[in-house]
Amino acid sequence: MAVEACKRAIYDKIPPRRRRFIDKMGYDNWDPFQKPFDPIDIRIDSSKRTSQQLMQEFLQSLPAGSPVSTDYSQGAWEMCVGVINASERFKGMFDFVQWYARVLDKEGRLEEYTTYKGMG
Repeated sequence: MAVEACKRAIYDKIPPRRRRFIDKMGYDNWDPFQKPFDPIDIRIDSSKRTSQQLMQEFLQSLPAGSPVSTDYSQGAWEMCVGVINASERFKGMFDFVQWYARVLDKEGRLEEYTTYKGMG
């Protein structure tokens, strides 16, 4: 069966409510055969680590007994996923944090900041 015939057969079997979504985007633009995105747990970064591996390594690298709040671990997880997905938003955050650390280091305040903010 040709691809167009398969596409038409799939479209004809879809409920009318779902068809409206396809019609909005345009039947020609709709691809029922597109490859799905990788689930986040098997996406890997340039070092060939999954998001789960990166988070596990990160949390294990923290000083023993460091309190880790829900907000802290959630922020770390969001950053991890953003970096793995090569999101421009997270690239901007990453670049800013690196720049800010250099500024504080140049001013001799990096140690003070990380100790005061509970970061080290």
